[in-house]
Amino acid sequence: MTTLEDLWYGNIDPHETVLNYDRCFKSLLALMGKNRDKLNTTLTEQQKEALSKYDDAVNELHSLAELSAFRYGLSLGVRLVMESVSIDLTVKE
Repeated sequence: MTTLEDLWYGNIDPHETVLNYDRCFKSLLALMGKNRDKLNTTLTEQQKEALSKYDDAVNELHSLAELSAFRYGLSLGVRLVMESVSIDLTVKE
């Protein structure tokens, strides 16, 4: 399978691959989960529903930001490759 096919079929997940090995990311994720659980035990059902809607909106926002960063990064990478292959490497005197 080609890299593009792997990406298309979901065999490559760029954001998960990078973050799964980052200790700082794992630590922050654990802290967020711990504090989220602690907060959730003190809320009324109505507040829990509002928090859930807030979480959904934040997740959607993060998803859009990741997509935008991915698009920009890929575009920048392609431009760099195009520029690098178009450089005339012959020596001019």
